[in-house]
Amino acid sequence: MAAYRQLVSVMIANSEDVGKSFASEARKIHYNEVRGRAIRGDATAEDLESLADEGITVMHLPNFKDEDLN
Repeated sequence: MAAYRQLVSVMIANSEDVGKSFASEARKIHYNEVRGRAIRGDATAEDLESLADEGITVMHLPNFKDEDLN
């Protein structure tokens, strides 16, 4: 569990939180409309399915509170 928490912490520290714009921003990155970068945010199950249908690979992680990662 400690290794998992460390991995999630590193991923959070090295990605941009785009909030509810996740699906839109992921599409822009995929279609080279904006610079590529690591992002994280919120997406519905429908958003994730739609992204997968477009060939956009994402990783679903549970939402952690800061205190959960310590």
